[in-house]
Amino acid sequence: MTLNRKQAPDFKTIDKIHIQRAVENTLDNGIKVYTIDSGSQELTKIEFLFKAGMYYQSQPLLASAANNLLETGTKNYTANELSDNIDFFGSFFECSVEQDFASLALFSLNKYLDRSLHYVEDIIKNPTFPKDEFDIYISNKKQKHLVNSEKVNVLARRRFSELVFGEEHPYGVTVKDNDFDKLTLESVIEFYKTFYHSGNCTIIASGKLSKDLIETLNRFFGKTTWGHLQAIPVPKLEVDTTKQQKHFIEKPDAIQSAVRVGRLMFNKKNPDYFKFQVLNTILGGYFGSRLMANIREDKGYTYGIGSGLASLVNGGFFYISTEVGTDVTNDTLKEIYKEIKLLREELVDADELETVRNYVLGQFLRSVDGPYSLADKFKAIWEFDLGYDYFEKYFEAVKTITPEEIKSLANMYLQEKDLIELVVGKK
Repeated sequence: MTLNRKQAPDFKTIDKIHIQRAVENTLDNGIKVYTIDSGSQELTKIEFLFKAGMYYQSQPLLASAANNLLETGTKNYTANELSDNIDFFGSFFECSVEQDFASLALFSLNKYLDRSLHYVEDIIKNPTFPKDEFDIYISNKKQKHLVNSEKVNVLARRRFSELVFGEEHPYGVTVKDNDFDKLTLESVIEFYKTFYHSGNCTIIASGKLSKDLIETLNRFFGKTTWGHLQAIPVPKLEVDTTKQQKHFIEKPDAIQSAVRVGRLMFNKKNPDYFKFQVLNTILGGYFGSRLMANIREDKGYTYGIGSGLASLVNGGFFYISTEVGTDVTNDTLKEIYKEIKLLREELVDADELETVRNYVLGQFLRSVDGPYSLADKFKAIWEFDLGYDYFEKYFEAVKTITPEEIKSLANMYLQEKDLIELVVGKK
């Protein structure tokens, strides 16, 4: 049959999802290892996860400092030796901290995995936290903080977290200029001892995995317990959302204003989470969204505007975010509230809903392409103690949501009186 390139291919809807599932293993000392054996290249990613995110810190900077300083020296190697030796084998090692978890990830060629893990083991188990490296880290972070503090979008992001969760809540605490001087090396070492041990470690391995991977991981991390085993202290702090609706931080020399509109919300454990994601996509969750069509394409007020529903282990929040010229800040806010009001008062057109429905499902399929993406998808449910049926429920909710349900959700969660408005710049 001759291919007719003048005719578009038939449009097909996505009926089912098939996600390769992680396999659970347990090392001799009780550490859980989840494996996703997929991919065609001889590469493996090993990620070590600890409940040691910013939610667990007793003061700002503590979680990130402890995590980032792990690779600045160990009992057996200097920072340069660690970096050079890992690089020598073509491997890559990175540290990162989010609100709830801290992560250490190794990317390695399979044939050099043993040799690379030798250095990673030393980083995790035997860091020395050299004083000179601590001083350099604090100095660099402070300088970067001062530079960023002049940016309206950074100030808006920091302040919005405080308004949503409260200035004392771990999700709301933001770094102040004097926090760098308050942080001590002793507190960083104590944080490491409290949270980085075998009793608080989970491993996710993905890639084209070798048959002896579990045996290898057991040899390095599973034969005995390691670190200072203890119960993980969990903060018991109440969310203290601001009662004031409108907030403004003046930056007299600002060319643009950073705008945030949003509110405290639920996380992905809430049954409304799935269908609210469709509502969010319509409003501002993709390039063809209503906010983009109105405020970027029609009005030309901004290069980009978006909305999202952030899901954290102990909470969540909805936000609309953009930067606009100071002369159109008020007009932008009017258009934002106008689009939200339309969702509360009018039913979404069937064609628009079908477009968004297929976009969301298509994005989901793209997000599970490859072993590392599959690992990220698993991590996204593991963090919340959810199973793979989460994805089936998500898929079903997206496929079956109606215009009436979207309107109902908008009226339930997007009343203007419930939304926090923050502008940093000029109004």
